Amino acid sequence: MGNGQGAYKVVIEPLSDDDGGGFLATVPELPGCMSDGDTRIEALANIEDAIESWLHSARKMGRLVPMPGFHRAA
Repeated sequence: MGNGQGAYKVVIEPLSDDDGGGFLATVPELPGCMSDGDTRIEALANIEDAIESWLHSARKMGRLVPMPGFHRAA
């Protein structure tokens, strides 16, 4: 990711058919930062844009931007 702050943990979960299907991507360290996509890869690509927008907006409003935590591969 091009945010210059390392990598934030991204959680990707399948959406039910009632919710339109596809996948939801969220960033637990950035409240409200989420996106979706028809595939896991699309959701991951879309969340990268959402992270950039979240960080830009937080900085513009003078809010504290959390540093990404250290995440070990499971």
